[in-house]
Amino acid sequence: MAEENKTDSKKLIATILKVVLGLLLIVLGIFMVIGWWGALKIVIKGCLGLFLVLCGLITLAIAKE
Repeated sequence: MAEENKTDSKKLIATILKVVLGLLLIVLGIFMVIGWWGALKIVIKGCLGLFLVLCGLITLAIAKE
């Protein structure tokens, strides 16, 4: 029974650390998106053409079946 309490407390601590780390990464990501909005727009615009090509290829592959 003592071992079960230790493993339960270890799982709880691990879960809490994962939640805190996840929240920290989300906040950091939001700040980075806000700070680099101009560069992010350029990357998104640059990827639109490739995205459309891939969508077209997938559509053709589905239509071929």
